[in-house]
Amino acid sequence: MSVQTLPVPSRTSPSSGPLDDGQIEQFERDGFLVLPGLLPADLVARLKPEVDRWVDTGLRARSIACVLDPDTHGVPEVMELDLPAHGELLVHEPLLRVVEQLMGPDFAFHHMHSDRHAPDLPGKAWHHDYEQRVQSHRTHTMVHALHYLDGMDPDMAGLAVLPGSHREIAAKDARAHLGTEVLEGEVFLEELPAGSTVLVHSALFHARRAKPEFPGRPRYFVDASYCQAGVPWPPVKPYWREMLARARAHGLVRRQWPGLFAERHFDDYVKPE
Repeated sequence: MSVQTLPVPSRTSPSSGPLDDGQIEQFERDGFLVLPGLLPADLVARLKPEVDRWVDTGLRARSIACVLDPDTHGVPEVMELDLPAHGELLVHEPLLRVVEQLMGPDFAFHHMHSDRHAPDLPGKAWHHDYEQRVQSHRTHTMVHALHYLDGMDPDMAGLAVLPGSHREIAAKDARAHLGTEVLEGEVFLEELPAGSTVLVHSALFHARRAKPEFPGRPRYFVDASYCQAGVPWPPVKPYWREMLARARAHGLVRRQWPGLFAERHFDDYVKPE
């Protein structure tokens, strides 16, 4: 069984320029792209205490409750994008320019999550995150930007990805029965510098593989997803309209991407059964 650990690329990251043809081809072929050190140190330094607040004050738990039982809990008082550095991360220009290269100039913000993974957090089984009520095609691109604020080291849980699996038409949990076991052809990422981002096609199967034998350290993790215009996307947050309105109210709309927080990209919310 062949398992590859991907080294950090030595070439210039997109923070100082656009993707080259090889990087774009890699993303189209493999469904992921490693962007080491994409986030500047000052942004990372402001994000980490916001993640601590999000987790330690119960804001994250209340946000989850609002998704699981919207009839009872309504709209959360605070969302991730209400936190100033999280909002800045969401529209970080070097990131959006990369997203634009991969899906064109008209795309939308879909949702954001923020967490601090404890060293003993169990792994997360193989899955993908492509939002489609019936998985039937891959004509339009959706990407997840997985931001590792402190990076990753071999004593922490790592990210396993299955190159090329984003082209399959499959349910999100089609490989969940495999847990986090090693799969033929996977790439395992376990060493990244601080402020790194792994950009994955949302239909790419991936897993968080825990390392219970190591005490490790908390893993500061924020992910945000973006979707290509042209099809109606199903929201995952019942309060998605309020979320987009808050982003606009916070002044997060950017001149280059005026439709980033537009409602026209989305279908009505349907509560999962």
